[in-house]
Amino acid sequence: MRLKVFSLVLLATLANCAFAQIRITGKVTDANTGEVIDRAEVYNKLTTEISRVDANGRYQMTVDSAGTYPIVAFAFGYAVNDTLVVVDGDLTLDFGMKEISNDLSEVEIVQEREEVFNISRLRPVEGTAIYAGKKSEVVLLNGMVGNLASNNARQVYAQVVGLNIYDSEAAGLQLSIGGRGLDPNRTSNFNTRQNGYDISADVLGYPESYYTPPAEALEEIQVIRGAASLQYGTQFGGLINFKMKKPNPDKPLEWVSRQTLGSFGLFTSFNSLSGTKDRWSYYTYFNYKQGDGFLPNSEFESKNFYAHLGYELSSKTQLSLEYTYLNYLAQQAGGLTDAQFNTDPTFSNRTRNWFSVDWNLFSLKLEHEFSDRTDWSLNLFGLNAARNAVGFRGSVSNLNSNPITDIDEQASDGSFVNPRDLIKGDFNNWGAETRLLTRYNLGGHQSVFLIGSKFYKAENSSLQGPGSNGTGADFSLAIDQYPEYPNQSDFDFPNLNASVFGENIFYLNDEISLTPGFRFEYIKTESAGVYNNVVFDNAGNPISNQQLTDNRELERSFFLFGLGFSYDQSEDFEVYANVSQNYRSVTFSDIRTVNPSFIIDPDIQDEKGFTADFGARGAWNGVLSYDVGGFTMVYNDRIGIILDDRANRVRTNIGKALILGAEAFSEWDIAKTANWSDRAIQSSFFVNTAFTTSEYLNSDENNVEGREVEFIPAINLKTGLKFGWRNLMSSLQFTYLSEQFTDAENSEVPEVGDARNGLIGKIPAYSIMDFSLSYRLGKWKLETGVNNLLNEKYFTRRATGYPGPGIIPSDPRSYYFTVQLRL
Repeated sequence: MRLKVFSLVLLATLANCAFAQIRITGKVTDANTGEVIDRAEVYNKLTTEISRVDANGRYQMTVDSAGTYPIVAFAFGYAVNDTLVVVDGDLTLDFGMKEISNDLSEVEIVQEREEVFNISRLRPVEGTAIYAGKKSEVVLLNGMVGNLASNNARQVYAQVVGLNIYDSEAAGLQLSIGGRGLDPNRTSNFNTRQNGYDISADVLGYPESYYTPPAEALEEIQVIRGAASLQYGTQFGGLINFKMKKPNPDKPLEWVSRQTLGSFGLFTSFNSLSGTKDRWSYYTYFNYKQGDGFLPNSEFESKNFYAHLGYELSSKTQLSLEYTYLNYLAQQAGGLTDAQFNTDPTFSNRTRNWFSVDWNLFSLKLEHEFSDRTDWSLNLFGLNAARNAVGFRGSVSNLNSNPITDIDEQASDGSFVNPRDLIKGDFNNWGAETRLLTRYNLGGHQSVFLIGSKFYKAENSSLQGPGSNGTGADFSLAIDQYPEYPNQSDFDFPNLNASVFGENIFYLNDEISLTPGFRFEYIKTESAGVYNNVVFDNAGNPISNQQLTDNRELERSFFLFGLGFSYDQSEDFEVYANVSQNYRSVTFSDIRTVNPSFIIDPDIQDEKGFTADFGARGAWNGVLSYDVGGFTMVYNDRIGIILDDRANRVRTNIGKALILGAEAFSEWDIAKTANWSDRAIQSSFFVNTAFTTSEYLNSDENNVEGREVEFIPAINLKTGLKFGWRNLMSSLQFTYLSEQFTDAENSEVPEVGDARNGLIGKIPAYSIMDFSLSYRLGKWKLETGVNNLLNEKYFTRRATGYPGPGIIPSDPRSYYFTVQLRL
């Protein structure tokens, strides 16, 4: 309560500190017709303030002092209007904008958009969020040439430095990315959001993302590294925010249809409707995917629906409602040992493993502009979802057997002897997040203050037990048929989280700013349920089977702090630095799920640490953009897998880890350098590199201290060339990752026959090349390409559970062809 009162008093004090400022006002109209453009935006490049016009086409912004300011007006379908104005008092500045010709080529459209939008980072302030001094990257999808239909993460995130990606998900149904030593599995080390609200199963209790929006529906992807822990949550990775495409502001109805055929029976159909009428706006799509996969026993089918409905209550108040539905079913071919992969990476010995997801997301958002200085937003969101897995994952009675090669026995009549292991999870949660951002004058400079809070409540459940002995996608419990099945548990996992956060940009002068911030967290996680404790003899026979109760309650509260620094000399050069504390909650659901590949330490604890980023970013001579820097990450009580004194693989707190890295991204505009005045030509080249070193500084476990941290390739390189001529666009991309360990003891591949073969060992270095091509012809657009052009045989994952366990091979050479129609 004290903290809440203090925050309100501080906010009122700061808001009343404001001094008079110079106002720039005006109107944005169509240069030919004189009609207002009610969806235009005006941007001050120097102060980074952005103002959206009202229904009458009018905008307003402020500056602190007289001077010369570069002001830009832009709107969808209009040529960018860029002007330099001298301000010595209140000023009226009108813009007359010319509509872009429908005859422009694809290259010209891309170039026109890039003049304003092709930025590689977020502005210091956007909406009700602060990004000053933070390591941020923005993936722009509209101008991308690549395999969007399959959500090819290797291409989509090619210009985000240091990411480690699991290339093992058919058609991009799930996104698995990590980086800087973070396990990529289902992106669980990032806070994942869609249009600003959470989309993972349970933010703290089970932060895995089973739903990923299709790239064809996205406008951009925002990636903010560890410093996002203060505003968005405590994860070490930071934030990934998927921003959906906005409604078409100029038409009441726009239809986009994209149909794709590809290798291994791939078919995807993406259809969207969009438009604006009076105060109403909408964007909706339906995305269908099916395929066989390149492995036997790996077919899939997915249905995804999304709807956004917006209403403008006034020029300063907007209300939006969103709903997302995803349902997919996938057969899982299982994993391989190293010997199996080297012999035949297309081998599968699991014919009855299945996985399904049913996801329902809801969001209601209210945004209000109290004044030209103060903005407020409230986001109510919820999730009703389920994920089910059933399959034979090896022996349930002998951890020393190899779950990859264990035979799934069949009777003489062809039926299967063993029941399948069934895991069912249900996720029901809701939350509310509110933010208030205000600008005020302090010491002759405009400072920015943000205060916010979040409430989150989850009621999740997990059930494990015997599934049927059939082959199909049957997710029913067969406890009556197999009452002695050992892997049984039934748990509820209530979670409660309340937080208050705040940041403030203090400008020491026109170029230097400091951004301190804090986050207060209250977390209460609980588990309530029963599980079977089964003891086996050396022959694998159960000699004791007890049902035990495990009710726990873990309550904690703490502060996280951070500080950002920015030296913003000009639009073309900025030096930034940031240090922020991080925290990751251990999940009770992990503790009580039995896995034949490893056991979990029941005393496993939360992870704590911090992340520091520093670097320089900007542009040189209008032809080279760059972001070069380094980072430090410190983990305390890092969680990983080790071998205990009985040679069991145990997931536990390993120790303290230090990770250091240098990262660099640069993009060179070849066409502009060569002074090709013909706008029909576009050519650019990018290089994205990360060099990382790591070490476990101390550990209570044997054979860990001094070892490298797992999931870290020392070299992570992505580079590519883009070339366009009129309506023809092409790209060639090369990806290289050096070898990486998958466990804290840096284990090599065990001998053939070892029960751990396939589960531990290095992921070998690999290099991949992708080629993409697109051609636009009026309302039509054709896209094609080849993924893994050189047909590299490689893998990026040793799965400890589903979809394995074992090595999950990555796709060989594959092709795709897309037809798009826009009306």
